[in-house]
Amino acid sequence: MQTILDNCCGMDVHKDSVVACILKTHTPLAIEHNKEDVEKEIRVFGTFPDDLAQLRSWLESENCHHVAMESTGVYWQPIYEALEDACGGKMDIKVVNARHIKNVPGKKTDIKDAEWIASLLRSGLLAGSFIPAQEVRELRQMTRYRKNVVQDINTQKNRIEKTLQQAGFKLSTFLSDIFGVSGRNLIRVLIKQGRLYPSDVENETRRISKEKKAEIKRAINGQLTQKQRCFLQLQITLLDGLSAHLDTIEQSIAELSASFNCDIDRLSTIPGIGITSATAIIGEIGTDMSKFPTPEHFCSWAGVVPGDNKSAGKKKVQESLLATLT
Repeated sequence: MQTILDNCCGMDVHKDSVVACILKTHTPLAIEHNKEDVEKEIRVFGTFPDDLAQLRSWLESENCHHVAMESTGVYWQPIYEALEDACGGKMDIKVVNARHIKNVPGKKTDIKDAEWIASLLRSGLLAGSFIPAQEVRELRQMTRYRKNVVQDINTQKNRIEKTLQQAGFKLSTFLSDIFGVSGRNLIRVLIKQGRLYPSDVENETRRISKEKKAEIKRAINGQLTQKQRCFLQLQITLLDGLSAHLDTIEQSIAELSASFNCDIDRLSTIPGIGITSATAIIGEIGTDMSKFPTPEHFCSWAGVVPGDNKSAGKKKVQESLLATLT
C-alpha cells in the first residue's frame, strides 16, 4: 500500500485498555518505502484519566498528529475528548466504522488490530465518522436523553391505561386524553374512593358537553380494590416524577442551546419543524456544514438516500428499502 502519512497512530480500543501503535516513516513520502524504512512502536494504556493523559503525552512527544480508532460502543468517547485539543488542537482524530477496517480472517490480537488500523491510516484508506464540536455533543446528549424520557412517559401512560381497562374503566373511549385536566381529576378521585359516581363526573370534568358526560358515566362502572388503588397510586407517582424530570431536562436544553438560538429560530421557519425538532437537529449536526462537501453527502449521512447495490447488470433492492416500500 502506498504511504500517505509518515507519522500516524492506530488504536484498538477496549473497555479497560487501549493498544496504540505508532508507525513512522524515515524516508521522503515520494519514495517507494521498504519495510526497513518504517519504525513501529506499540504501547498499552489503561482507560482511567491519568492513563489517557499519559497516552496524550506520548503522542505529543512523538509528534504524532494523526490518530485513528474504531467506534467501539462508547469507549472511544473519553479517548477522543482526551486527545481533542492535543498538539494545540491540530491533531486529526478519525473515529472509524468497525466494518470499514475489518482485517482478513486469521490470527487476531489487539496488537495486530492496532497495527492494522495504523497501516490503513498510513495509506490514507480510512474515512472518519462525523464528530461535532463538544458543545454540540453536549446538546445532543441532552436532546437524545429527552427523547428517551418522553418514551418512558408514554410507556408509563400506557401502563396506567392498561390498569384502568383491567378494572373496567373505559375512560379513553370518551376522553381524547385521560391525562388531561378532566382525566387526572377522575383518576385522583378513583384512587381516593375506589370507584366513580355520576356526581364525580359532573364535578371533576371540565369543558365537556352534557352528551359526552352521559357517555362517561356509562364507562365508570368498575371497582378498584384497596391493593389496586395503591398500585394505581404508585403508577401515577412515577408518571409525575418523570414529568417533573422532563421539565428539568427542558431547562437544561434551553441553557445548552442558548448560543444556537438564531440557528434554531431559522430552522423553525421550515414548515413542520418546531423549536423542539430544530434543537434536536442542531444537536445532531451542529452549525458547521463544511463537514459535508455537498448536499448529497449530507443526505447520505442522514440515511435518506437509498444505497446502490448492482451486480452483473442487475440492481438489487436493499432489504431496508423494500421493507419501507411494502
